Amino acid sequence: MVKKLTKHGNSLALVIDRAVLDLLKISTDTPLEVSTDGQVLVIAPVRDEAHQRKFKQALEAANQKYGRVFKRLAE
Repeated sequence: MVKKLTKHGNSLALVIDRAVLDLLKISTDTPLEVSTDGQVLVIAPVRDEAHQRKFKQALEAANQKYGRVFKRLAE
């Protein structure tokens, strides 16, 4: 998806489509972390530690259950 910035006062704004916001569960109350490596702009929702812990547990469980399959698919 290619987007253009729009003027917003003395600044520029990036309008994010509703479908993307819904997919990422981002609302007007969601804090966003904006970072860059000097060439790429990264905008990500800030998730709480409980959410991160739950995600890591699910990822670990998937790796334990399907790790060999993932490895074969990667080869």
